[in-house]
Amino acid sequence: MVKNKNLNDSKKRKNDEFYTLLPDIETELQHYKEHFRGNVIYCNCDNPEFSNFWKYFKIHFEEFGIRKLIATYYDSGKPTYKYVLSSGDNEPTKTPLTGDGDFRSDECINILKETDIVITNPPFSLFREYVAQLIKYEKKFAIIGSLNAVGYKDVFPLIKSRQIWISSNNPHQRFKIPDDYDIGVTCVDSDGHKYATIGNIAWFTNIPTEREFPNLALTAQYSSEKYPRYDNYDAINVNKLSDIPSDYDGVMGVPVTFIAKYNPRQFKILGITTGSDAFEAVPTKKYINPIRMTGTHKGGSSTNTSAVLLLTEPPADGAYYTADNVEGFLKVLYKRILIQKNKP
Repeated sequence: MVKNKNLNDSKKRKNDEFYTLLPDIETELQHYKEHFRGNVIYCNCDNPEFSNFWKYFKIHFEEFGIRKLIATYYDSGKPTYKYVLSSGDNEPTKTPLTGDGDFRSDECINILKETDIVITNPPFSLFREYVAQLIKYEKKFAIIGSLNAVGYKDVFPLIKSRQIWISSNNPHQRFKIPDDYDIGVTCVDSDGHKYATIGNIAWFTNIPTEREFPNLALTAQYSSEKYPRYDNYDAINVNKLSDIPSDYDGVMGVPVTFIAKYNPRQFKILGITTGSDAFEAVPTKKYINPIRMTGTHKGGSSTNTSAVLLLTEPPADGAYYTADNVEGFLKVLYKRILIQKNKP
């Protein structure tokens, strides 16, 4: 079983090579540079031969007053190395690791324990484990991940409690990728390298900065026609952040992109619609024998894990469902974060 798990992990990691571009790193990390002074920075998913994170910190090593810069990386079945650039040195030392550089290995964890701040783009497929490790060892960090990670049961509570937060997000971020990848929107640029555009990429951090997170400008007005109530959650549906009504004080379900604009002075987060107690938002209704009615006829388990609108007519766009205990047509919505305005 362990052998099979390692094999599956290896296959996933093969598709996790997304190299962050230097301009994207520069744009974000300018907000944290005062925190780097006198500290040990660890890039534990970064081969300095390819990593722009290593390049960025090496360029600014003296300017930022970094005490030590460390990088390790994973490469299944091949020897990997630990790179260390210390204050006063011009070039890093390179020493072989005994293992393959997996951030979960005892060897890499021991390095992690000795560091102050972690900055990297970790494997998306292992994001849950990666964040859990950083929290366990109480490390400061700024890392890249998919905004969809907000819906992970081990990430959402950390965001809700403000142990971590989204510092910024990019709806269409470009990454350099290996030539044999064929994912997302890919292209070969004039430099001869292959790139992929991935949607809803975010920076997750717990490093406090002076960056301002202004209140969302609320200009829309509430009406029951424009903002239908969910059939299985006690909240109204808001399809776009620009549609959050200024004159409604009840519970609202908003897209997960809200989290990148979240100002805790303006709103409080109540939960997320996934049908699980872990997200502090439990459906008020369970649908009996839900069936998908467009495309292939199959079960409709998603009706009991997502926010649902009950319609009098089939929706013109997308699939819909029926169930034995409702009259009408069920439209299942993607995850919604349940929020409420703070009282003045």
